[in-house]
Amino acid sequence: MFIDNNRWYSDPFECREGFWNDVDQHMLRYGAPYFTPAVIDHASGSYVYTEDGRKILDFTSGQMSATLGHAHPAIVKTVQETYPRLDHLFSAMLSRPVVNLTRRLTDAATAASAKDVDGPAEPLDHAVLLTTGSEVNDAALRLAKAVTGKFEVVSFNRSWHGLTSAAAGATYSSARKVGVPGVPGQIAIPTPYEYRPDFTDADGNLDWSRQLDYGFAMVDAQSVGSLAACIVEPIVSGGGILVPPPGYFKALRDKCHERGMLLIFDEAQTSMGRVGSWFGFERDGVTPDIVTVSKTLGAGLPLAAMITTASIERRAHDAGFVFYTSHVNDPVVAAVGYTVMDVIERDDLFGNVERRGAQLRDGLRRIMDGHEIVGDARGRGLLQGIEIVEDKASKMRSEHLADLITQECFKRGLHMNIVCLPGMGGVFRIAPPLTVSPDEIDLGLSILDESIGVVERSR
Repeated sequence: MFIDNNRWYSDPFECREGFWNDVDQHMLRYGAPYFTPAVIDHASGSYVYTEDGRKILDFTSGQMSATLGHAHPAIVKTVQETYPRLDHLFSAMLSRPVVNLTRRLTDAATAASAKDVDGPAEPLDHAVLLTTGSEVNDAALRLAKAVTGKFEVVSFNRSWHGLTSAAAGATYSSARKVGVPGVPGQIAIPTPYEYRPDFTDADGNLDWSRQLDYGFAMVDAQSVGSLAACIVEPIVSGGGILVPPPGYFKALRDKCHERGMLLIFDEAQTSMGRVGSWFGFERDGVTPDIVTVSKTLGAGLPLAAMITTASIERRAHDAGFVFYTSHVNDPVVAAVGYTVMDVIERDDLFGNVERRGAQLRDGLRRIMDGHEIVGDARGRGLLQGIEIVEDKASKMRSEHLADLITQECFKRGLHMNIVCLPGMGGVFRIAPPLTVSPDEIDLGLSILDESIGVVERSR
């Protein structure tokens, strides 16, 4: 095999030196370090394959986006059939794949909103299709500001919502100290973190109600009277797979609505079956005013959606809301998103997530019990994590040990850690494809257990 424009060679050693020389000479470093000197040649199912023939179990689903695994046959077929017919259109043109997907997404979101703890909420029945999580969060925040006529945004102090303008303003877990002015009106509240509680009850457990009261007392103190929105994840992924306790989001929504704010759920990582349902907010029965979906919808292709109610859509339109890009409502990725939802239903992937999630949870708890440097295991469905510490007594988080474990895992054929940025290490985020098999879960757990043991003994 020889493809000159892509520099693919049949001999895996023929161009290795030239490849990394090209990386050094031509690639702009964008903040995340290149994970490994391995050159990835192809990917299929739950595995990626290197040019030198290594097979690596992918426990991060790429960038947590290969929902159905790599190169799923149904996705490949959809692209092959759609692209020759419809590739890309002018932003004001509509096609059936786009309208079909928006209808299906809003049907699922409306069904979820009917389960609200306060009784059926206004249906989430209007959507727009965009590309990435950062972009769709920017759109949601812009929508909230247009509707409320205000500009202040509240988010968790361990949040990650993206690195475009408004999304970056609402991001606190990392990549914030860039030395330039950000978006005005950003306010942080404490993140509920049960393993490391900052507000405790008499038993030493997280007192989330008091924590939330304190957070909004600080919001009220800092606000200039222009509170527009609060944006949060149902599971705070970048902050360390933190699952807010039952009742938290209901109380959060009440505080937002008391102040005339809109509540936005960023479901980049929790939607489309990842935690066992179409949307993560279904567990809590708390319907947001706006929900954003991205990574899990496109099966590895750039596809995102912002979903809201008819009344908010109407108010935004009346206020002159504008947000579109060259790739708004692109038909090829819309067809892929529809296929993703088809496969999830057809292959009962909700059921697979429930079964494999329980298998993963049990395995991670055994690993936690068996190693002094594993402090906690947490998460839901196929979005789980373990926190690496110096020891259980001190609970001192260790990015260094986590990095060593990551390296040991990769040597043994397992890709684990999705982010290696300072301040975000120390917690493995485990998110295999929804199609993962029992044997693949067992293999990943075995490699992880062995790798932790190697690092633990080497200390």
